[in-house]
Amino acid sequence: MSQEIQFADLGLAEPLLRAIADAGYTRSTPIQAQAIPQVMQGGDLLAGAQTGTGKTAGFTLPILHLLNAKPVTVKPGHPRVLILVPTRELAAQVEESVRTYGKYLKIRSMVMFGGVGITPQIDRLKKPVEILVATPGRLLDHVGQKTLNLSGIEILVLDEADRMLDMGFIRDIKKVLALLPRQRQNLLFSATFSDEIRELAEGLLHNPGFVEVARRNIAAEGVQQTAHLVAQTHKREFVSYLIKQHKWEQVLIFTRTKHGANRLAEKLNKDGIPAMAIHGNKSQSARTKALAQFKDGDIPVLVATDIAARGLDIDQLPQVVNFELPNVPEDYVHRIGRTGRAGASGAAISLVDNEEIKLLKAIEKLVKKEIPIVTVEGFTPPKKTEPEAPRPPRTQGKPRTQSRENGSAHKHGERNARHDRPQHPRPNQPAKSGQPPSKSNQPRQNKKAKPRMSEAARNQAKPQPALFNPKPIGRKR
Repeated sequence: MSQEIQFADLGLAEPLLRAIADAGYTRSTPIQAQAIPQVMQGGDLLAGAQTGTGKTAGFTLPILHLLNAKPVTVKPGHPRVLILVPTRELAAQVEESVRTYGKYLKIRSMVMFGGVGITPQIDRLKKPVEILVATPGRLLDHVGQKTLNLSGIEILVLDEADRMLDMGFIRDIKKVLALLPRQRQNLLFSATFSDEIRELAEGLLHNPGFVEVARRNIAAEGVQQTAHLVAQTHKREFVSYLIKQHKWEQVLIFTRTKHGANRLAEKLNKDGIPAMAIHGNKSQSARTKALAQFKDGDIPVLVATDIAARGLDIDQLPQVVNFELPNVPEDYVHRIGRTGRAGASGAAISLVDNEEIKLLKAIEKLVKKEIPIVTVEGFTPPKKTEPEAPRPPRTQGKPRTQSRENGSAHKHGERNARHDRPQHPRPNQPAKSGQPPSKSNQPRQNKKAKPRMSEAARNQAKPQPALFNPKPIGRKR
């Protein structure tokens, strides 16, 4: 289907066309041109689209059209549409899209996620809501408190389904599905596909339509990808040099760890480059503030962990930098998908240490493209590197856990701190003479830990069958 299809040609209601025009759009993207008519027909849909293709409007617009065409009086706390997403940021942005396109309609929406107080959400649920955008954990919290009833759901959307499975939400998703009426419309959107996504689709979708607008696991064509060989100890100075040399006004930088994000942001601010970091340890208000300031251009640099790799919708973001390469190659695609969105151009730069060469090769194999290694003239590594700052001490007492929206701590439990300490003989219990010290009294030797593959990495390492086959997918009864 051509990219030149106008929104006016898709049969959308006039109030929606007015809102689309207000937002500055006239032509639909390929995913929108294919998905909107199929969703408006009322059937299930399995959609595969790389990030940044405009898929959010691909389901919000036809959903608003359907609700407007069939108005129903709803009770408080009984939504008609449920949109499940993996992260808080994506939840907020999807609901913002609903409000943007539905501003001329009498359709009410609400966003629901963890990390913030639940009382304001309870108060909001006391009023009618047609469209609910939520993360799985907080949604189930409300169901448990009987502040939310899902028996009237007419349309279910699973957005970024692959990310939800990777974050360990499969059990929560199954719990939510058990609360929904059997007769409903189901829409599943995913940027990448694995055997688990196929299994989920087979159990969820009934004779679905298929939409796939790009080959799986590739980056947008408009993104220029390059790499620089840089020692890990010199990367902070190198990033600072690049930003000043090229006079970048807006750049999103991804790091592997929260500690690394904080250190890089501190270094850039020290060098006179305003920067902020967002990650799972930041409060929701701090993350929202940092994102808003970055989008508005108040700060030129945002440093983020992979929690922000999905769903960030920043118009015309010119630069993305991988401070470190991700361990899972698919995350590289999601990271650089923040630039070059909806046909625009962008640049993705990766800083690669010698120990990351294998990761670079794995990424090139996934995207089926060689990423050129470029030398930067004029950068001189410092003779004396900045010493590594100690990590913040962990709080004692309760074991650390992650919220459901920020990771899969419920899937991979934390080790108890006492098991990490070397065992020493007690002062009043010396080893008996003539006997060698017991193994329990000897200090443990540090063994090289085996790398743990994530669930997504294990699935993606397997040969993947074709996403779409001619046989219709039937719902498991």
